[in-house]
Amino acid sequence: MKENVNYQLKMDKILKEITDGRGESVKVPSLLLHSCCAPCSSYVLEYLSQYFYITIFYYNPNISDSNEYGKRVEEQKRLIRELPVLHEVSFLEGKYDIEEFYNAVKGLEQLGERSRRCYACYRLRMEQTAQTAMKEGFDYFTTTLSISPYKNAVWLNQIGEELQQAYGVNYLYADFKKKNGYKRSIELSEEYHLYRQDFCGCEFSRREEEERKNKTL
Repeated sequence: MKENVNYQLKMDKILKEITDGRGESVKVPSLLLHSCCAPCSSYVLEYLSQYFYITIFYYNPNISDSNEYGKRVEEQKRLIRELPVLHEVSFLEGKYDIEEFYNAVKGLEQLGERSRRCYACYRLRMEQTAQTAMKEGFDYFTTTLSISPYKNAVWLNQIGEELQQAYGVNYLYADFKKKNGYKRSIELSEEYHLYRQDFCGCEFSRREEEERKNKTL
């Protein structure tokens, strides 16, 4: 795909197809939404719950610290309980096995943020999402990752399209930072007092963030 593809427009087209001519008897489609954390999912849930029955798929073996992982899981569950949505949102936790992450990024550990190391991590989490969506019979799958200005939306959507072909489940194209999505996620995080971490989750991103902070001291 070319880097000038507007993924928001591609998603708008899918949402229009879902809603056109829908009567009360028409089934609302299901979406398996991979979430990296509660703050990033906040705007996405507010937005997409108008169109789908959403199941949050919390699969993030990249989070190095088990306490950090547990804290993020509980914040995700709390947001689901407290955020008003049009259609029901449920929660599904994937297997937390950090060795899966280390195996996925083996040989790429020394690369920095936004590198092929991150691509491998995206693919690991998105492929597990696609596999689960296929097994559980979801209509669509996607990820919240594109809401972050630090995540490569082109890579994410290229991976999603490849997985759509491989697993036969519709991929919902997205660039959730569009339409002020990232700004709205910050507003919702403040409104619901969500824990906002300052690093992606893996030990490498934590170390890089600590180094950046030390340089500013």
